[in-house]
Amino acid sequence: MKFGKEFKQQKVPEWIEAYMDYNGLKRILHEIKQSKLLEEAPTPSRISQQRLSLYRPFSGLNVRSSSDDESTGDVEDQVIAVETVRQDDTREVYNTNFLMSPRQSEVTFFQKLDEELNKVNTFYRDKVEEVIEEATSINKQMNALIALRIKVEQPDINKCHIQRIISTDSGSIESSNINSPTRVSLDEEQQIEMNDWNQMRSSYVTNPSGEKYDFSMKLKLEFYFAENRHFDSKSDKHKSDPLDVLDRVKINNTLESPMSTIRSVLNDSKDKDLRFKKEELKEAEGRMKVVFIEFYRKLHLLKHYSYVNILAFSKIMKKYEKIALRRAATSYMKIVDDSYIGSCDEVTLLLDRVEGTFIKYFANSNRREGMKLLRPKRKKEKHRVTFFSGFFSGCSIALLIAAILLIQARKVMSKQEHTMYMENVFPLYSLYAYIILHMLLYAANIYFWKRCRINYPFIFGFKQGTELSYQDVFLVSTGLAVVTLSTFLLHVHMKLDSVHSIYEKYIELVPLILLILLLLIFFCPFNILYKSSRFFLIKSLFHCICAPLYKVSLADFFLADQLTSQIQAMRCLEFYICYYGMRWYQKEQKCHTLNLYNVFYIIVAVIPYWIRFLQCVRRLVEEKDWVHLINGSRYLLTIIAVVFRTVFELKMKKTWKVLALMTSVASIMFNTYWDIVVDWGLLQRNSNNLFLRDKLSVRHTSVYFVVMVLDVMLRLTWLQLILKFNLHYLKGTAISSLFSCLEIFRRGVWMFFRLENEHLNNVGKYRAFKSVPLPFSYYEEEDEEDDKDD
Repeated sequence: MKFGKEFKQQKVPEWIEAYMDYNGLKRILHEIKQSKLLEEAPTPSRISQQRLSLYRPFSGLNVRSSSDDESTGDVEDQVIAVETVRQDDTREVYNTNFLMSPRQSEVTFFQKLDEELNKVNTFYRDKVEEVIEEATSINKQMNALIALRIKVEQPDINKCHIQRIISTDSGSIESSNINSPTRVSLDEEQQIEMNDWNQMRSSYVTNPSGEKYDFSMKLKLEFYFAENRHFDSKSDKHKSDPLDVLDRVKINNTLESPMSTIRSVLNDSKDKDLRFKKEELKEAEGRMKVVFIEFYRKLHLLKHYSYVNILAFSKIMKKYEKIALRRAATSYMKIVDDSYIGSCDEVTLLLDRVEGTFIKYFANSNRREGMKLLRPKRKKEKHRVTFFSGFFSGCSIALLIAAILLIQARKVMSKQEHTMYMENVFPLYSLYAYIILHMLLYAANIYFWKRCRINYPFIFGFKQGTELSYQDVFLVSTGLAVVTLSTFLLHVHMKLDSVHSIYEKYIELVPLILLILLLLIFFCPFNILYKSSRFFLIKSLFHCICAPLYKVSLADFFLADQLTSQIQAMRCLEFYICYYGMRWYQKEQKCHTLNLYNVFYIIVAVIPYWIRFLQCVRRLVEEKDWVHLINGSRYLLTIIAVVFRTVFELKMKKTWKVLALMTSVASIMFNTYWDIVVDWGLLQRNSNNLFLRDKLSVRHTSVYFVVMVLDVMLRLTWLQLILKFNLHYLKGTAISSLFSCLEIFRRGVWMFFRLENEHLNNVGKYRAFKSVPLPFSYYEEEDEEDDKDD
């Protein structure tokens, strides 16, 4: 693979603009090559000189030694000279000057090269300063965590006894303390120089009453590993009383659970004081583990950013030497190596320290288990997934054709005794059709997201190595299609051949058995059939049901938006309950004739929109952004339109028709505007792309205009349920099922461009990491923030 393609694949999608413009420099090199060819065009004088050179004496095959080359002087130093200009005490700007007459295109090349070097240096320095500041914050969190661990595991320990143990080795610890502000405290060097401590696994401290406390030396190491780094020599009080840190901190209430949300509403407080319980310690350790994993990932990406950019500079300079025939690579690469991105070793040191700290505190000193959490393996594509995807897709197509032929051959739709049965079977199995269609569209979106380098695992918050590829989603959807069509064929065949059989009531349980079987697989606790993905979906679904008690993440409201397009599938579940409930009580009554069923028929259609409304209210309260109020009003208007439209569908009165038409038109206009302008970020004024936005992931701009028109048309199709146009061969549930499929297709298109817009927003803010809430907050930090606000 060529380096240009490899370089593109290894870029962090959110930082793509911060990388060196390798392709831009290659284009300038192509111009240098073209100008060089024009200058060296064959002329009669040049041809004669080439012929004369063939008659010169042969210079021999012996290679001159390097000492001979050095005696003649370094020709390379005579090509370029890179000037370093300091803007302030810490930042440098590089400018290349030619020591010989260059071509204009070469001057342009080095100007562009200097700009790229300055750009990557500035970005890398800013990010390193961020991680150093974040490391300082993590130090303070570790101080509180270790003190809390001591207090919980040894609740009766006396501070003077801790001080007496620590004082035995205070000299060796103090001598290894690092005072440099750029040297963060996550350091392993201070724990490996205590050989005598390795021989003593535990010590017994006796208090004045004669009791003994099992205070292991590991606990002593834990304390000083963090505590002695953060506080300097001026903080003698904190050194003498190590547990006093607990008097200055409280646990942050992240409002991520229903109880924490309810407590926050009742007590009007986001934080809570420490009560030194094991539950608090477990919660704090869990949060710190996530903080370390995300921090390590950030450091790893920064290190990779430095490596690939330096390699790109090396590659482009080699290409320059090859094309321009000027030896300038070594001189310029020396400047690159001496620049901040080439000489800074803070990230490497931090990586080593974070590894050691995480393995010790959160992996029980088991390096293998610790590194599995810090560096999860990337998911490998398996050939059997591709094979079974193709196999199941072929089987599903064959089964679909077989089902159509069976219905036509047995003339099921023309027989009176089977008409009512087919009306019941259709909603029982159409549930799976809606789910399969949605999954196929999701698989297609994953494929195009990867093609457009949209970082969907990061946006959704998938754990690295557990995200599903488009092959996996396609395999699950086609597998479900095979199971569903096979069950449908078996069910219909047995029903047609046993109309008066004693097993007729058991045959009708086949769809229910299929549903129960699929639900058991979906909630299966064993590590089979994509357990992590199933549980992630279950967790997001539970958060949607419990809205607004849980903190709203993008995955949660994204799933709720998908549910708004699966209203017909949810009504199929209602029909399952009604159909088999009537069979249980041995009643031959249609579900649509029941008032209770019709009431829930409306409620079920409202539930997804109500969930989104509650999520908007939660985000409005937390973020204080009035955009969420407008978004919530949009869902409230949609609820009103759905209620009027459903009531008209059930009662068919003119008054309800007028109300349904008015609210539906208003809802369609509001939702269409929100889709195109807010969710997709299109129709921006003064955009580089007319009526679109500045940044686009899809090369062909016509695609965006097509999907905008398509979104409007597919939303307008719901007016058919009110206006009742005469559609031949489509009646009853067939019409609503067709429009439900069209709505699912519209949602699939919306899904791609909604995530594209979210990705481009992350790119604009260089946001490649998720923000992780810290477990503790210091009172003095809150006082400082209050002073700043004042």
